[in-house]
Amino acid sequence: MKKFFLSVLITLCLYNLSYSQSSPILWYNQPAVEWEEGLPVGNGHLGAIVMGLPGKEHLQLNEDSLWPGGYDDWGLAEGKRADLDQIRTYLLAGENKKADSLLVLKFSRKEVTRSHQTMGDLWFDFDWSETTNYRRSLNLETATVLTQFKSEGYEISQEVIASAPDDALIIRFKTDHPKGFNGKITMNRPEDNGFATAKTIALNQSQLEMSGKITQRGGHLDSKPIEILNGVEFQTLLFAQNQSGEISTSDSTLIVSGVQEFTLKLVSETSFYHEDYVAEAARQLESIQLKSWGEILHSHEKEYATWFERMKLDLGSIEPDNIPTDKRIERVKDGATDLHLEKILFDYGRYLLISSSRPGTNPANLQGIWNNHIAAPWNADYHVNINLQMNYWPADVTNLSELNQPLFDFIDGVIENGKLAARENFDMNGSMVPHTTDLWQVAFLRAATAYWGSLIGAGGWIGRHYWDHYLFTQDHKFLEERAFPALEAISAFYSDWLVEYPEDGSLVSSPSTSPENQFINAKGEKVAATMGAAMDQQIIADVFNNYLKASEILGKQTPLQEKVAAQLENLRPGVKIAEDGRILEWDQPYEEDEPGHRHMSHLYAFHPGDAITKSETPEAFAAVRKTLEYRLANGGAGTGWSRAWLINFSARLQDGEMAHEHIQKLLSQSLYPNLFDSHPPFQIDGNFGYTAGVAEMLVQSHESGMIRLLPALPKAWKNGSVSGLKARGDYTIDMSWEEGQLKFYRISAGNNGKVMVYYDGSEMDLDLEKGQSFEIEM
Repeated sequence: MKKFFLSVLITLCLYNLSYSQSSPILWYNQPAVEWEEGLPVGNGHLGAIVMGLPGKEHLQLNEDSLWPGGYDDWGLAEGKRADLDQIRTYLLAGENKKADSLLVLKFSRKEVTRSHQTMGDLWFDFDWSETTNYRRSLNLETATVLTQFKSEGYEISQEVIASAPDDALIIRFKTDHPKGFNGKITMNRPEDNGFATAKTIALNQSQLEMSGKITQRGGHLDSKPIEILNGVEFQTLLFAQNQSGEISTSDSTLIVSGVQEFTLKLVSETSFYHEDYVAEAARQLESIQLKSWGEILHSHEKEYATWFERMKLDLGSIEPDNIPTDKRIERVKDGATDLHLEKILFDYGRYLLISSSRPGTNPANLQGIWNNHIAAPWNADYHVNINLQMNYWPADVTNLSELNQPLFDFIDGVIENGKLAARENFDMNGSMVPHTTDLWQVAFLRAATAYWGSLIGAGGWIGRHYWDHYLFTQDHKFLEERAFPALEAISAFYSDWLVEYPEDGSLVSSPSTSPENQFINAKGEKVAATMGAAMDQQIIADVFNNYLKASEILGKQTPLQEKVAAQLENLRPGVKIAEDGRILEWDQPYEEDEPGHRHMSHLYAFHPGDAITKSETPEAFAAVRKTLEYRLANGGAGTGWSRAWLINFSARLQDGEMAHEHIQKLLSQSLYPNLFDSHPPFQIDGNFGYTAGVAEMLVQSHESGMIRLLPALPKAWKNGSVSGLKARGDYTIDMSWEEGQLKFYRISAGNNGKVMVYYDGSEMDLDLEKGQSFEIEM
C-alpha cells in the first residue's frame, strides 16, 4: 500500500463543509387517506400519526408502554433437561422432524398474541369549505408537522410537535378567517373485541380526560385463545388554550366557537412508569398549562437539535425541492435516481430513532411507537433475530449513541429473566435470551413452528450490540458495568449449551436453527433443527471472542474465561464454504426449501459481525458475494428490512454500485408514501437499516485498528459531504468528495488511540490524543 505524501495538520479548528441540498422536508399536496400516508411525530414516550385532513383532522395517538398483561403473568415453557437430551438424541439419529416437534412442544409457548397497542384517536370536526392551496409537511430539522390550506381565501394552519422537554403532544391551530374555528374535538379508543377499553369525560370547560386499561380479549398463549384482562392502565389529559373566541365542553367533547388561534396540550402517564399515574398526569399537565406555544416550541426545537444536528449528509443534489415526496417515490419507480430522496430517507431514519427511543423510555419496537392496532402485526413486539438489532444499527455510527440506553435497559432485564430459563428449562448456567420478547421481558421461546421461533443465537447477537457500543464510545464504565455482565451471562449459557459434533468431535450448538428458514433432510422432510447451523456457530464464536476481549481490557480472570477460551479453540467453524463457493447455511449442504429466503443469517459473521473481512479472510469474503448472488437470483430480499440488510452487505463488500442498486429497489418497492418501510405491512427496521447502510457506504471501522473512507461510494453520489459520522475507537469523521474522489477529511479523536485510515489504496497511520484532530486536503 502507498502512503499519503501530502501536507497535513493536527488541529482543533473546524473546516466549513458546504451543503447544497435543501432542508430535509417530507411534503405533500393532499391529505393522508391511509394511515401509512400520515406523518409521524414522537418524543420516545409519546407519538402520533398526523393525517392532515382539512376540517376533519385525525391524530392517531401512541404511548410506548401500552401493553396488556404484566411481569408475572406467564411462566416459562414446560421443557426440562431430559427433553433437551431427547431432542439431541433425535438429531443424532437423523430424526430432525421429531426434534422440531419436541422442541416446539416442550420449549415454546407457541402462538402468542399479546400486543403493544394504540393509545387511541383525536378527532376534529370543523366546518371548512372550498379548501385550496393545500400542503402538509414534516420538517426533519425541527421535528414539526405542518398542515396548511385556504378556505374562502383565508389561511388555516395546524402545527404538531411531540416535545421531549415537556413530554407532551402540542398542536397549534391558527386562521385569519373572521369566523375562526367552529366545531368539536373528541378523543376515544378502539374497542377490544366489542368491549370498551377507555372512557372519555370532560373535567372542565377546557379539558378532556381519557382513562382506561389495556386488555387483549383476543389474546393467544400456547396457540390457544386466552382473554388477557389485566394490563397497563393509563390517563390521558387534553387541555385547550385559546387566544380568542370560546371553548367549552359537552359530555366528552370540546366545543370550539369563533376561535382564531388555540393550542391543544396532550399528556399521558401510565401505571408502567408511575404507581400513581393519575396524579403524575395531572402534575405533568399543570407544569405546561401556562406555557405559551412559542415557549414550548423553542425548547422542543432546541432540545431536538442537540440530537439531529450532530451530523449532516449531502449527496450533491442541486435540484430545488419542488416535487412532493410521494411523487418522488413514483419517479424512482419509473427508473429515476433521486439523490434528494435518498438523503431525506437517511435523515428520516435518524429522525425516527430520535422520536421513538430516548433515555428513560422503552426501546423502539417493530413499529417504533407508531401503531394503530389493538392486535398489531407480530404484536409490534421485540424480535431479537435481527429486527430489534437493526433498529439500533444507526445509533452509534450516526452520532446518536445515547439513544441506545432504552435498548440496554430493556435487554438487561431480558438477560436477568433468561437466567431462570437457562436454569429451569435447560439446567445450565448463564442466560438464555429468546428470539422474541415483549414489554414484560419474558424469556420463553414462542412460535408454533421450530423454524419461526427456536433460535438460540439471539443472546449472542444482542451481545454484539453491547460490544459494538463500547467500541464506538470507548466507555470503560459501560464496558465494566453493562457490557461485561451481559457478555458473561450469555457466554456462560453457550458454554454449557455446546455438545460434540459426531463427525469430528468439534463443539456445536444443538438443537440449532437458521432464523425462519428450513432445509430438506435425507428423508426428504422439510425441517428446521440440526446440529451447528452456521448462524449459531458464528454468533457463539463472536460472543466468546468479545467476552474474552472485554475480560482482557478489564483485567478480569475467572474459570469461565479459561473454559470459553478452550471451547473456542474446538468450536466448529460457522463459516464453511461449499463446493459451489457459497457459505453453508446449515452444518451440511442440505437442499434448500427457499433458496431466496429473506433472512441471510449465515452471513452474520460478515455483517453485523466482523469475522469475515477483505483484508483478513479473502476467500470467505469472496464466498459472501456468491452467497448473496444466489439468494438474489432466487428472489431474495423481497421485504423492506431484508433489502436494507442487502445495502449493508453490499457496503461491506465495498461495492457501491451494488449498494446503490439495492437503494433504488428499496425506494421503489418498499416504501409507503410517508417513507415508512414496507415489510409489508409497516415494519420500522427497514428505515433504520437503510440509514445504517448509507453510513456503512461512507465509513467503515469494523476491521481492527482501521477506518475506511468512502469504501462503497456509488457513481450516483458524484459529489457530496458528511460531517459528524462516528467510527469505532470514538473517532468523528468529517469529509467531502468531488467527482467521486475524496477531497478533504478530518478525523477527531474522542480518546487517545492509534488508527490506520485507508482510502483508495492509500493508508495513513494516526496517533492522536483525546481532543486532537487530523485533517487533510487532497
